[in-house]
Amino acid sequence: MVTPTFQTSNQGLSYFCFFGKFGMQQHASYSPWLHRTARLTAGATFLLIVIGGIVTSTDSGLAVPDWPTTFGYNMFLYPLSEMVGGILYEHSHRLMGSLVGMLTIALFVLILARDSRKWLKWLGLAALVAVIVQGVLGGLRVTQINRNFAIVHACLAQAFFALLCGIAWFASRDWWNDKTETAARKGEVPSSSLRRLSLMTTCFIYVQLIFGAVLRHTGSRLDAHLLFAFLVALHVFLLVRRILTTNGETERIGQPMPLLLLGLLAVQLMLGTGAFFAKLTAFGQTFAEALTVTITTAHVAVGALMLVSSFVLTLKIYRFTDAHRPVLVRDLKPTSY
Repeated sequence: MVTPTFQTSNQGLSYFCFFGKFGMQQHASYSPWLHRTARLTAGATFLLIVIGGIVTSTDSGLAVPDWPTTFGYNMFLYPLSEMVGGILYEHSHRLMGSLVGMLTIALFVLILARDSRKWLKWLGLAALVAVIVQGVLGGLRVTQINRNFAIVHACLAQAFFALLCGIAWFASRDWWNDKTETAARKGEVPSSSLRRLSLMTTCFIYVQLIFGAVLRHTGSRLDAHLLFAFLVALHVFLLVRRILTTNGETERIGQPMPLLLLGLLAVQLMLGTGAFFAKLTAFGQTFAEALTVTITTAHVAVGALMLVSSFVLTLKIYRFTDAHRPVLVRDLKPTSY
């Protein structure tokens, strides 16, 4: 019963990626400014996630008790001299959120003006709606004093970041430069299995981030967090191994991103171990507060980078492989003469 579900997901994502390929040939062209704006928006969103991680790590989410004002001030006119302690973190988070909102509007306008792909316009609209919902959720977290809003806010932030990174890649030269390469085949592995593996890896990372948000805000579900940490580690290893040992179409994906994902996994496991000792054991009481905040915030940031790396890698796999053609397995045995 599970296999048909993954096949349906593969077909949907395949259609999503290749639809733009045919549209490109008829109407669209590369726009440097669209690509730059998408990258800038994604970069600002990553910084926003880091600041949000600091807010949660320092328990500063309610340092400013009102919203959308800041202690009665217009948030853009709040005195800098008053931004100290938790107020500095929370108010900076609001200001950065406003910047991301404005950049998302600019990105959407550029997509409408410079790109003819209808599906990309819908993605731009989805990003715009998401950033508006994010702002409202952040405000409700303050006014309703409800941690559930904080959890949803954190989870949507990760999905929004991934969406922006996807848009940035769709607007890149790499997307347009789709040149077919051929290679001699020495063994065959169905490319559908590679697609399925990459999609599963991305989904596992996102579910892991969800349980991470639950753990950070409620202190519960450590068991689920650890379970998915194992699943993520296993699938990242299998995915990277599969990509690095195949020829043909997967060579167009390149090695840097798979290796980056593997490196991020190693760093994340170390940060997760540090966060466990810092927050959930008596030994953590000996840690300096600044060290605890640094470890837990970095754990959130690296998790976000893992998600977008796996997501963009999955998009590349769907873009540069054909579900009806095999992926070529590299012959790792030395050639004898």
